[in-house]
Amino acid sequence: MSSANDNAECLGWAARDPSGHLSPYKFSRRAIGSEDVSLDITHCGICYADVAWTRNKGGHSKYPLVPGHEITGVVRQVGSHVKHFKVGDHVGVGTYVNSCRECEYCNDGLEVHCSKGPVLTFDGIDVDGTVTKGGYSSYIVVHERYCFRVPDNYPLELAAPLLCAGITVYTPMIRHNMNQPGKTLGVIGLGGLGHLAVKFGKAFGLKVTVFSTSLSKKEEAVSRLGADNFVVSSDEQQMSALANSLDFIIDTASGDIPFDPYLSLLKTAGVFVLVGFPSEVKFSPVTLILGMKTVSGSVTGGTKQTQEMLNFCALHKIYPEIEVVPIQYSNEALERMIKKDVKYRFVIDIANSLKCRVQTYYYILWSRDYISPLAWS
Repeated sequence: MSSANDNAECLGWAARDPSGHLSPYKFSRRAIGSEDVSLDITHCGICYADVAWTRNKGGHSKYPLVPGHEITGVVRQVGSHVKHFKVGDHVGVGTYVNSCRECEYCNDGLEVHCSKGPVLTFDGIDVDGTVTKGGYSSYIVVHERYCFRVPDNYPLELAAPLLCAGITVYTPMIRHNMNQPGKTLGVIGLGGLGHLAVKFGKAFGLKVTVFSTSLSKKEEAVSRLGADNFVVSSDEQQMSALANSLDFIIDTASGDIPFDPYLSLLKTAGVFVLVGFPSEVKFSPVTLILGMKTVSGSVTGGTKQTQEMLNFCALHKIYPEIEVVPIQYSNEALERMIKKDVKYRFVIDIANSLKCRVQTYYYILWSRDYISPLAWS
């Protein structure tokens, strides 16, 4: 990647309206500050948040919108006061790029829960008042606090999904002590988050059961991901056979499910963690109270735990299952993700499909589609 000068033009792909359709876009990044890191982006994972924001599901998207918050790359420039990174380091950027740094949550390394709200990696308001733009782009400038060192022996394309999908399941697992060997874990859903929950569970020494509506996923869950058991959640007999047998359940699915059947699978004092976004959550108080059970929610994680997770994955050789695609395929990838047609995370190869050398554009032939110079706008 280039070592372009500060404030060099950035190339990206952006949505211009709620259709969410992405197309080439050029823009300027903010100037690098004394505590900032500028990194050439090599890879960016595709998250369902990219769909929600580009299509204005929340009603607050600011266009043009450049998505992407599972970012990895190589440091190309550092500010004069940067202490922890140098040019050439492999780094990652996750779901947020700033916070107040003063509240009790920031002080505890839980910046994602900042009292004033974290500054999101895209569609947030940056320190200079501009709208943040994400990782579907050639480079990014971030305060060093919100950068993470990717261990040298860990491939950058595999590290990308850890910055959202990975930390989203790792955080509640650590918080609720789901790292006790010999305990039992249930994982609802086997998508981008769920497959990593299985991998973390096995690395922690847990006995893992996968719950899915699709029997076709059994072979994948058991043979490829190492799950100990697979249950078709619509099969009442299979479900009832596991009554009072699980220490933990983590729900990574965002569909609406009946919660009482799952809570009945927990042992006394068991923990059910929700990381997906169903439209509603309903369960009988009796199911919760009589078993002294806990229902908890969680989002990504703080900076300290994110670095801890990256180090843990490198040490234990935990790798997401990914499909690498060029940026020219991003619209198709988003559509396939909506249809759950991916095993298990798309990662965009930014370095080899989006290149810039001082205003010289390299056009990519992909599936016989030519990106013309006039497309960049």
